[in-house]
Amino acid sequence: MANKKKITLVFGTRPEAIKMSPLVLALKTRPEFETSVLVTAQHRELLDSVLEAFGVAPDVDLNIMSPGQSLTEITCKALTGVGEALQSLKPDLVLVHGDTATTFAASLAAFYAGIAVGHVEAGLRTFNKREPFPEEIYRLLTTRLADLYFPPTAEAKDNLLRENIPSDNIFVTGNTEIDALYTLLGNKNWPGFKNSAFNRLDKEKKLVVMTAHRRENLGSPMEGICRVMSQIIEENEGVQLVWPMHPNPDVRRTARAFLGGRERVNLTEADEVDDMYHLLNICDMVVTDSGAIQEISASLHKPCVVLRNVTERPEGVATGALKLGGNTGESVYGAVTQVLRDSAVYYSMAKARNPFGDGKASERIVSGLLYHFGYSQNRPEDFKLNN
Repeated sequence: MANKKKITLVFGTRPEAIKMSPLVLALKTRPEFETSVLVTAQHRELLDSVLEAFGVAPDVDLNIMSPGQSLTEITCKALTGVGEALQSLKPDLVLVHGDTATTFAASLAAFYAGIAVGHVEAGLRTFNKREPFPEEIYRLLTTRLADLYFPPTAEAKDNLLRENIPSDNIFVTGNTEIDALYTLLGNKNWPGFKNSAFNRLDKEKKLVVMTAHRRENLGSPMEGICRVMSQIIEENEGVQLVWPMHPNPDVRRTARAFLGGRERVNLTEADEVDDMYHLLNICDMVVTDSGAIQEISASLHKPCVVLRNVTERPEGVATGALKLGGNTGESVYGAVTQVLRDSAVYYSMAKARNPFGDGKASERIVSGLLYHFGYSQNRPEDFKLNN
């Protein structure tokens, strides 16, 4: 097809790869677009397993990860590497996702090169620049650099409108995380858990899946969280805990100090994405500070306690799918034990509506791009939460 528009998707972390891979696959089916993928590999080993799961092969791999890298180093290396790559790729549009150093650096590099930026998962806000740190600032800066916006929900769109983003440039899509979730859970050829420990879980006991890694939770907050989670497991003999640990050595050191060797506690590696989805699908409850896992929990109707004081996904709190648990030992203990022991609270959360998506976000983004570039006269309808 003549006059194809060139689109480059840029990402660097495991969460970005999960959320962008369905969009890569959707764009590659369209003859109107010439699609390329540029990865910074800000997260090397975590990124590669996701690309393999979705069958996505990068066209450019900057491989910037180094041990103990600082945010400054990541940002500088990503900015330089993406800027140089864009000189040869010469896309008409760069698509970035969410709120990482790669997202901000790629947006700035595209801006310097005079290339338009589309922001997937735009408009999320906590209105606290330190929580989550540094993600909230990356979101705000990317908003100012972007030209097209693909917020997942109406509330995220409203945030953009309050920041004077033109409504014509905004397409509400749902979250591509749900696309990825439905794609991998629907794989009829799934061979079963690669992590053999998951096949040895006690089916007679309630399963709590936990993740924690946010920078604002490192140090004493993480110690308090781990201490009370150990206490909760000890007090509830019918409960078992699985924690796929982030590679951050501070996280792993604290987790092992307070939970290592405990009965009914399994500290394991950050698992393959399909393993993680299936683990969440069979669990009874989730405890996390991850944004993506908040979305997954709501989609799978698993009650979720959020280990944060604020969340950029307030829609889940509003529908009752999520409960803010804070990040102090006392607040976390109260929130988790309430969900575990109060059946009315538990079932209310399990029955809550999922506000985050319906598995068609990538389709809506592609439709928005077709409309933006003039290939279609039909503006796609915004994703809406079903009543």
